[in-house]
Amino acid sequence: MSDDMRIPRNAENDHTDEMAKIRRDFIKEKTGADLVHTGQYSIDTSVLPGNVENFIGIVQMPVGVAGPVHVNGEHANGHFYVPMATTEGTLVASYSRGMRVINECGGVKTTVVEGWMQRAPAFIFEDARQARDFGVWINENFDEIKAVSETTTRIGKLEHIQQWSVSKTKYLRFNYTTGDASGQNMVGKATLVACEWIKANSPIPCRYMLSGNMDTDKKHSHLNMLHSRGKRVIAEIVLKKEVLAKVMKVDTKMLAGATTLANVGAAMAGAAYNGPHSANGIASVYIATGQDEANVVESHAGILSHELLDNGDLYMSVTLPSLIVATFGGGTGLPTQNECLQMMGCVGAGKANKFAEIVAATVLAGDISLGCAVIAGHWVSSHDQMGRNR
Repeated sequence: MSDDMRIPRNAENDHTDEMAKIRRDFIKEKTGADLVHTGQYSIDTSVLPGNVENFIGIVQMPVGVAGPVHVNGEHANGHFYVPMATTEGTLVASYSRGMRVINECGGVKTTVVEGWMQRAPAFIFEDARQARDFGVWINENFDEIKAVSETTTRIGKLEHIQQWSVSKTKYLRFNYTTGDASGQNMVGKATLVACEWIKANSPIPCRYMLSGNMDTDKKHSHLNMLHSRGKRVIAEIVLKKEVLAKVMKVDTKMLAGATTLANVGAAMAGAAYNGPHSANGIASVYIATGQDEANVVESHAGILSHELLDNGDLYMSVTLPSLIVATFGGGTGLPTQNECLQMMGCVGAGKANKFAEIVAATVLAGDISLGCAVIAGHWVSSHDQMGRNR
């Protein structure tokens, strides 16, 4: 590639308004795109190192606010306004409608069951017996491995190591708690140090690859459905028959029957989520609050459960076993993203579980709203009315 094709960079300080303009001019010269709006922003570029390379400006994403939603959680208690970044008309209105139902039914109960972040190295041996015996040694030396891994982080704590033998390979899955950070980089660094110690001290000679792909980082997997990655959080509610009829014009028995049909369809399709649209709410909240957007693919997986009660009310819950969220680090400190976290009181230390509960409550609100809209025939008409932009 010729030098005139290389994107301009400044080795001493590349995150400046000047360098952003130089790159915009370069892109205009090479492509003809005039980045007028991209180059208009209010943030100080000094906050960007660690978040982006080859900075040229800001993509301005519309942000709406849904709610409030009444959350009865162990960490989130009260009414919350939820920022949602989206270009899909009707989305914010639909979630607000679901939140109204939740509020009139007394709020949504939320529970964070557990939370881990993983790195899964693969250790290779001469045969399966060596791999098996190595696994025994790992169990016997867990305390030493834990101590070594935690020398790299003040926050991360190694809690347990899972094992699987395949051929002459032993797959290990290191499970950490990571405080209020999502923790992928944190656990990668900690596991690297641990693996080097294991390699140096194992009585059985071995070599390893830092990720054998069983952490399924930024990929959906059934393993994470069973063993949790990020937060395993549950949002549940009893939908009152009269409230659903008044607000949604839908009977609880109809919603229960439709949910059963949808469960069968999702099972036949092999869907990662059997409810209407968990990814819609998660993605829009993630973009607004500076989460790693790739984590939507893991976080949206889950199970929508329901039970028609004897009195005609409908129990409904959402279980999200791989909800990866952060209130510290990554993009959460960027100005607009931090403002959106402030809106929910979810900035900084001690707030990740609170944020997870609000996200789960939001997902449940969206599923209630869209499920009812499909039954009542409002799904297409509402998009025609509010989602057309031609």
